[in-house]
Amino acid sequence: MSDSISWMATVATIIAASMTAANMGSRITGYGFIVFTVGAVFWIVVGLSTDQPALLWTNVVLLILDLFGVWRWLGRQARIEEGSERGAQDSRTEPGEDLFPVSLLSKAPVAGSEGKELGNCIDAMAGCKSGRIAYLVFSEGGVAGVGETLRRIDWSECSVRDERVEADISSSNSLETIERDHWPAR
Repeated sequence: MSDSISWMATVATIIAASMTAANMGSRITGYGFIVFTVGAVFWIVVGLSTDQPALLWTNVVLLILDLFGVWRWLGRQARIEEGSERGAQDSRTEPGEDLFPVSLLSKAPVAGSEGKELGNCIDAMAGCKSGRIAYLVFSEGGVAGVGETLRRIDWSECSVRDERVEADISSSNSLETIERDHWPAR
C-alpha cells in the first residue's frame, strides 16, 4: 500500500514542479501548489506508515509552504491581476488614454503589423525619472528559452491592444538582436 502511495506522491510532485516551473501565470502556478499539497500529504502518509520521521517532518513543513503558495498565487496574486485587468477595462470607458498593466510586458505576445505573431515579451526598459518605456525586448523561436533569439524594438513602434503588443513592423528580421546578458543602455 505504501508503495503505491509513494508512486502517487512522486507523480504529484513531478506534475506540480512542471506546472510551477513553466511560469504560465498565477493560476497555473497556484494549481501547481495545490498538486504539491496533495503530494506532500501522500509523502506524510508514506512517512507515517514506513516509520521515516525525516520524510514525515520534511513534508509537514513542505505542506505548510505549499498552502502558503496556494494562498500567494490563487489568492493574493490572482486578486492583484484581476484588479489590474479591471483597471485596464475601466480605462477604456473613461476619458483619456487607455491603460494596461505593465506586468503584461513580461509575458504578452508580440504581433507584427500584419497580425502575425513574432514572439513573446520578456521585459522592457524604462526611464528612471520619466517612467517612459524606451524599448521592449521579446523572444523569438526556441523552446523553453533554449535556442531563442532576443530582439529589441523601440516602444514608439508599439501599442497595446487586447493583452498583446502590436508592433508597427511586418517582420522581426529588421530588428536588432541583443545578447541575453548585455542589453543596450539607450
